[in-house]
Amino acid sequence: MEPELKEIFGRFNGEGSFLSGHSFGPGHIHDTYRIQTVEKDCDDYIVQRLNNKVFTDIPRLQDNMERVTSHLRMKLADIEGSDLRRECLTLINAKDTGKTYFTDDNGNYWRMFIFISDHRSYERVDSPQKAFEGGRITGRFQAMLSDLPGRPLNETIPDFHNIARRLETFHRVIEKDKAGRVTSAVAEIDGIISREEEMKVLIRLGEEGKIPVRITHNDTKFNNILFDSSGRALCLIDLDTVMPGYVHYDFGDAIRTATNRAEEDSTDLSSVSMDIEIFRAYTEGYLSETRNTLNPTEIEYLPFAPKLLTYIMATRFLTDFLDGDHYYKIKYPLHNLQRTKAQLALLSDMEDRYETMVQIIKNITK
Repeated sequence: MEPELKEIFGRFNGEGSFLSGHSFGPGHIHDTYRIQTVEKDCDDYIVQRLNNKVFTDIPRLQDNMERVTSHLRMKLADIEGSDLRRECLTLINAKDTGKTYFTDDNGNYWRMFIFISDHRSYERVDSPQKAFEGGRITGRFQAMLSDLPGRPLNETIPDFHNIARRLETFHRVIEKDKAGRVTSAVAEIDGIISREEEMKVLIRLGEEGKIPVRITHNDTKFNNILFDSSGRALCLIDLDTVMPGYVHYDFGDAIRTATNRAEEDSTDLSSVSMDIEIFRAYTEGYLSETRNTLNPTEIEYLPFAPKLLTYIMATRFLTDFLDGDHYYKIKYPLHNLQRTKAQLALLSDMEDRYETMVQIIKNITK
């Protein structure tokens, strides 16, 4: 049943009069609606009913978002020609609390943003220019937040990209084998176990103080980037997972999703490979914004990042398959196993192209 969107809109300090509201976008976590206003000179808005089962502490999540968007807006204000309403999400305060959210009578949390009009978003990266812009906007996001003052951001999903924790869960699930599926995934299990120690290298570098914990987006799939009609990237959206992390998490997941020539769950494993020209263009855009922010060790391990994030996703898909498919939505019984196979195929291709990735980054930064 659709919520009473006019009433929800009226709880916030938005401008203009409510005209209509309808479900908006393909999001799987929150319930998202677009509000259209009567007045032509007033903004439209996005309202969201937040999923407090996935994000169990909404006030801490919103605290992160307020701090991040305020800092980005301050940085953008110093750049001539910036459009703060289009290049950064704008949260709207609730009338009764003054906070960026309110709780309705049923215990649901709601928030509201200004709708960024006339934008484009893309599921696939079909040109080096799009890839460059994606890398540039992600790099700018990280660079602008590199000097956020005050305490560290809250961890909205603890250990989200911590491969050591993911592997601990993976081994527990194998040991229990409650779905009776271990014997059907022996090759895939071996593919995960054989790479375990290599994949913990970023954790070791962090513990040794060689790479710093920074502020990262942690969900840099390409459809979280908004573009304008000319093809210029405007901003990153979906800031729920913005929290402390290594820059490699953002770079690696972007490359994992942007360069794959096949779908994430492709059944034709021969079609799974990374497009090295998309990698080159994305990296050029990314380093155009971050090369003066990152330290030499962070840059040195950028080629490793796509391997790590692809490995993390393979581990997560396989863990869910072995556990009985409780986390990811599946379309058929072996869907998570097929996702695992496709991610391991992509990882293998990345391993074959690793030295090429290393050389590309050396050429960009020399």
